Amino acid sequence: MNEARLALLKQYFESLSVQSVDRLGDIYSRDAYFKDPFNDVRGVSEIQRVYTHMFAKLQSPRFLVQRSWLDGDSAVLWWEFAFRFRGGKPEGEQRISGTSVLQFDADGKVNHHRDYWDPAEGLYEKFPVIGVLMRWLKRGAWAEFPRRLYASAVPGEAHGYWLSEH
Repeated sequence: MNEARLALLKQYFESLSVQSVDRLGDIYSRDAYFKDPFNDVRGVSEIQRVYTHMFAKLQSPRFLVQRSWLDGDSAVLWWEFAFRFRGGKPEGEQRISGTSVLQFDADGKVNHHRDYWDPAEGLYEKFPVIGVLMRWLKRGAWAEFPRRLYASAVPGEAHGYWLSEH
């Protein structure tokens, strides 16, 4: 893998479209592995299915590669994913930050692609009902829940063993 090939890869992801999904075989090896918070698939046709589904469910999805690193047969892409929900709820453009870790085969094609991003921050918090719960959990309320539950279940007992600092 070299810088020129990495530049082509970044360009491919930044210009990814419904039409270019058919060209994934130019980028990925035939039995490539792909994993993100919602998918765990192997093979170009399965990876194409993931991207085709993305275009069917989201309006105007696009990747904006912020930075990239190359080290031998591995690369990291730090990206922002911009999109709109079909149907307009929640409204406006949404953005998710993430990272892709890629490994390449001897031909320079991606044979391992792992995406890291937080679905709670990126998606769940944007929906009315589940968003309230996710924001509450994120603020640390979950850390207090067992303590409050125990205190209310055992009146007069200030410290149980599992609440002490052991």
